[in-house]
Amino acid sequence: MKADQIRALIAQSPASLTGNAVGFGVMVGVFFPLAHPLVLGGWVAAVMLLWLLRLGHWWRYRQRELAGTLDDATLLGWVRSYVVLVLLQGAQWGAAVWLFWNLGTPYHRLALILVAYAYTLGAVQLLVTQGKVFNAFISLILVPTIARIVTDRSEPFHWQLAVVLGVIFVATLVIGRTHRSALAQAISLKARTDQLAAQLRVEKAAADEARRAAEAASRAKTQFFAAASHDLRQPLHAMGLFAEALRQRIRDPEVASLVNSINESVDALEGLFGELLDITRIDSGGVDVNPHPVRMKEVFTRLRLHFEPLAFEKGLALSFHGDQRVAQTDPLLLERILRNLVSNAIRYTEDGGVLVSCRQRGERLLVQVWDSGIGVSEAALPRIFEEFYQVHTSRPLEAHHRKGLGLGLAIVKRLADLLQAPLTVRSRVDRGTVFSLELPVGIEQRRVERDLTRSKAALGLTLNGRRMVVVEDEAAVREGLVVLLQAWGAQVDAFETVEAVQAWAAQPGTPQPDLLIVDYRLPAGTTGLEALAVLRARWPRAQLPAIVVTGSSLGGHEDESATHDFHLLIKPVLPNKLRAMIAFKLGMR
Repeated sequence: MKADQIRALIAQSPASLTGNAVGFGVMVGVFFPLAHPLVLGGWVAAVMLLWLLRLGHWWRYRQRELAGTLDDATLLGWVRSYVVLVLLQGAQWGAAVWLFWNLGTPYHRLALILVAYAYTLGAVQLLVTQGKVFNAFISLILVPTIARIVTDRSEPFHWQLAVVLGVIFVATLVIGRTHRSALAQAISLKARTDQLAAQLRVEKAAADEARRAAEAASRAKTQFFAAASHDLRQPLHAMGLFAEALRQRIRDPEVASLVNSINESVDALEGLFGELLDITRIDSGGVDVNPHPVRMKEVFTRLRLHFEPLAFEKGLALSFHGDQRVAQTDPLLLERILRNLVSNAIRYTEDGGVLVSCRQRGERLLVQVWDSGIGVSEAALPRIFEEFYQVHTSRPLEAHHRKGLGLGLAIVKRLADLLQAPLTVRSRVDRGTVFSLELPVGIEQRRVERDLTRSKAALGLTLNGRRMVVVEDEAAVREGLVVLLQAWGAQVDAFETVEAVQAWAAQPGTPQPDLLIVDYRLPAGTTGLEALAVLRARWPRAQLPAIVVTGSSLGGHEDESATHDFHLLIKPVLPNKLRAMIAFKLGMR
């Protein structure tokens, strides 16, 4: 017998003793008026002595168990004494049948049989795990009972009663065996379940460790791409500026063509960095979705501020309709989706324009980006949202059409899936394309609006006579920007820190600049926004236009651009894009 089985068996002693005490009380109550005092007294004394011995046996066991002095070898001795006491109790109930059988009426004998059989049924629950002990216990009770019925010739049908009780005896043995088998299977299943649970815990711990390692690797990958993107954008940005400055000083067409190729390569690398970083963050689960009511006017305003200079540079009309609608969605993810779609629309459209619209369709909003560009063939439409897939058309493409890895629309599709917003596309070659995004309708919240739109005046094509302030801590970028702006005819005051800007602005007679170009991240934890605040405080009535340039593509500057009234450019900035933005900003004043 295993140690845990012994402990479980002895632990049932209080329940067994309670049952014996109840049966003892019943027997004394029924046969006290009928039995001879010496016979009843002797039986009662034997029962009490045995009951106290079992109680003392359990109490000593319990004390040693609590003290932790019972090992497996000692338990075998305890179970032997326990079995002896249990069998003696079974024998005392069998003896009671012989002692009290002829007393009273047939109902007294029936009570005697019921009490005896009640103990056999109790043994099914308490002793069934120990087959031999169980069989011996019920035999010590029922065999004497059956024998006493057989020998009682005072009542008719005693043989029939003995046979019935014998059948009950056999049935009890079968019940005990069946119960023991079922219990053994249950114990086996429990052991197997415990084993599987332990194995599952081990596997889960290993899976959790692997998941944590994968998450750490994913975070490290994202951080690597972010750091690499920021660090590599700086020299690329400087390279583009120097290349454009070189192009301004040469007259050889072949060299100018090489410079243009350098600028196109820089622009392509910029797109690759942004796409790789975005797809990495989405795949690693680093993009959270926080839906709330979003006024489309605010989203459209930021898109207009960002893309109007690019559309103007290509001679395209950029229009927005339906800005009075309110969507229930994440504004940052929605804007990233629309930025990708509008950027593609402008890139692949040479004539006409781009329209961003929002219309209500029942309980949904239909946000669409239309263009009159080169379009996509019907065969290519099913694949345009796949990673690294780029559409091939029958007509030759311009150089700027072939930039990128083909990740832009894959990012759009994954962001739309995160928003649970169905995304569809329709297109006709040489006629244009429309992307449609379905969003739930939001409940409009009253708030004070700031009109961020500006009226567009005539744009100048030269920077002659214009004064620019440049704040940039990277020496190569600062020098390249100064050289390029001077090549375009501008007068430039360049600074490295906010403190240098403060000192320059505090000088009497400092000329008022026409445009501020500042880097977002400056030394000593300062930002370009502090430089903007210093310069605008020096000329509070001038409403100085500003461009903020940053090497980080992680986002989060859109709200700041609206609050502090600046346009944002991501490094590396192609000189043509920079010049278009400068012309746009100066033309607004």
